[in-house]
Order: sequence, then structure tokens, then C-alpha cells
Amino acid sequence: MDARAAVEPTPVSAPPQVSRPLFRPDIEGMRAVAVGLVLLFHAYQRPFTGGFVGVDVFFVISGFLITSLLVREHTKTARVSIAQFYGRRVRRILPASTVAVVATLGATFYFLGFITGNSVATDAKWTAIFAANIHFGVIGTDYLGSQMPPSPLQHMWSLGVEEQFYLIWPALFLVVSLIVRGRYHRTGLAAALAAIAVASFAWSVIQTKSNATWAYFSPFTRAWELALGALIAVSIPAFQHINRDWVYQTAALLGIISIATSALVLTPATPYPGSAVALPVVSSGLIIAAGCGNPATLVGRTLATRPMQWIGARSYSLYIWHWPVLIIAEQYAGHTLSFWQSTGLVALALILSALSYRLVENPIRHSRLLASRTWISLLFGAAMVLGTVFIAQWFTATHYGTWNVFGGQMAI
Repeated sequence: MDARAAVEPTPVSAPPQVSRPLFRPDIEGMRAVAVGLVLLFHAYQRPFTGGFVGVDVFFVISGFLITSLLVREHTKTARVSIAQFYGRRVRRILPASTVAVVATLGATFYFLGFITGNSVATDAKWTAIFAANIHFGVIGTDYLGSQMPPSPLQHMWSLGVEEQFYLIWPALFLVVSLIVRGRYHRTGLAAALAAIAVASFAWSVIQTKSNATWAYFSPFTRAWELALGALIAVSIPAFQHINRDWVYQTAALLGIISIATSALVLTPATPYPGSAVALPVVSSGLIIAAGCGNPATLVGRTLATRPMQWIGARSYSLYIWHWPVLIIAEQYAGHTLSFWQSTGLVALALILSALSYRLVENPIRHSRLLASRTWISLLFGAAMVLGTVFIAQWFTATHYGTWNVFGGQMAI
């Protein structure tokens, strides 16, 4: 959900018939699959009663892409700039999410009234600091349950999980890189990631049984999904040297079939994430790993088709816009939306995501001014975070005469 499909270039030692382009169309197509499953689940549910697994696909993709960029930078410069890393994250994530959050907040107050708006204002503040998952976990939100009404910003929990992972992973990457160098550098990174993945998955299984709500939102139960993607990224040479096309073809086909199966078989009643999350996560890993050896498998070529690329490029915007559009409309209507009403709203979400991609995401992400000075990007990010919190407080104060700071009020 967070980066274009860019990976490190092919080393000289890789098999000559295999290349790792800077852009992976198959991964861009996977992002289309991921957001498509989430959107269909939220808009219609049937037949994709387990469409929520699309978020897990996003997590694996994110871990792979971000770690590939870290490895690439370290390979070229023998270092990793933490400041530049977060500067890139700011340019990629914050502009579109800030616009969507502020627009959602305004629409909520306008269409759903002050009481709901006040609640969503609190959600907006936690979303702005990338802690929505913590907030929703603490207040006991059942994401897959039937409680009504859900917050129009409830889906932003996944961005919190990702950014919390990236608060730690780049620093850990540097530490491991200082300890393990040379030919064993990737091995050291792989060992660290494997340890994280095993511990996190075990905790996911345990926590889902004891506290399913917190397990769903916790960065500790979800870390293994990003770590698996990262593990594949540091293991790219190993996957390339398999050098058997039938292995790549089989892995990719098995992966896409298993993702589809999980989306069709799992339901909101399934204890999740627990052990059930392993199917879509490992399946996503199979497709990505297969593409490291041969991005032009049958599955890879299908994912690289023009419609999949168009949706994949806009998947981040589509993800952050579709849920508030559906939720605000349904709560305003006061009844479950019909098929055609949902379809019309999906079309609206597509339009909004296309506009966001063209007018917000791309111009800011590729801004020469922001890219030229990391401190400008970081200052810009801080301004967006503080600005969102201030706007949310202003909405509350305007309508209630109080400043509502992360759920606590004081009269003015």
C-alpha cells in the first residue's frame, strides 16, 4: 500500500536469463488484486466473504518493496539514510491520507451530524499520528463484527501497523548491517527477519485466542506479514538461482489460487488473524518470490495487463477513499445499501482515487523541491500531521465549545 513496485537491480552473479527490473509489473498487479478484494468485501461481501485478506497481501508487498529499497541503497552506498527513508515515506503516504482524512471528517460532520463527527474527529487525530490501530484496539472495535456504526476511518488501522513496523525495521537493518558484513550480510538480515516472523506468528496465534480484537489491530501480531515480505527481499539471489521455470510457474499459480481460495472460504466469523492468516500471507510470498526468478510467469503476465496496472498504481488512493465513501453513504441512508447503490459508490471511489493519484500523490511524491532536501520533506510531514490534528480539534471546538485532544476534552 505504500510504494511503487521498485526493487534492486540484478547483480552480475545472477543467472543471465533472469533480470530484476526497477519496476515489477507483477507486484503492481498484486496490489490491484489486494485492493480489489478489500473493496469487493466492503461493498458486497459475497462471494468474497474473506476479502479482508487483501490487507495481508498489502503487508507482504510492502515489506518486500521497502526492504528491497533498503538493500539496494546499502549495496550501492554501504549505508542507509534513516532521514531520507522517512522523507520518502512522508512524500508517499501523508499527502493522500491527509486529504482523505480531512475530507472524511468534513463529510461526516456535514452528513452524519455533530455526535458522530465528534467521534470521528478523535479517530482522525489517531490516524494522523499513525496510531489508528492502537486506538481502535484499545476501544475494543470489532473490525469484522457487525457492530454499528463503524467509523469512516476504521480502515486506516493498516497504515498504523505499517508505519509502526517501519519505525523499527530500518534501525534494525542498520544494526544487523554493522554486525554482519560482506558475503554474510543477507544471511544476517534473513536470520533477524526469520526470528521476527516466527515470534510474531506465534504471538498472533496465541493472542487471537485470548484477545481477538487486539490481535487484529496489534503491530506485534502483524509484524510477521511484513517481515516475510522483507525476508523474500533479502533472499532474492537464492530465488534467482533456482533457475527452474516450472518452479516459478507453479509457485505463482499456487499462490494466486490460494489467495482466491482464502478470500472465498474465510468469513468474518473466522478467528483472525490467528493461524488462518498464514494462507494469504504465504501465498503472497510465493507470487513475489516466483517473480524474483521470472516476473513473466503466466500469473505475472496476467497481473501485468493494463487494467491491473491502472488499478494497482491507484490502489493506495482507492484503499483510503472507498471505505469512507461507503460508510458515510450507508449511515446517511439509514439502511443497508443495495447492489446498485454500492456499485455507484464504488465508481465514485474510483473517481476520487484517480483524482487523488493525479493531483495529490504523484505531484508531491515526485516534487523536486521536497526530494532535494530531506528536512523539507520531514517538516512538510510534521505540518500535515499537526494540521490534521488541529483541523479535527477545530471541528470539535466549533460545534461543542471544547477542545477534544485524543478523546479528552477541556472547555473553552
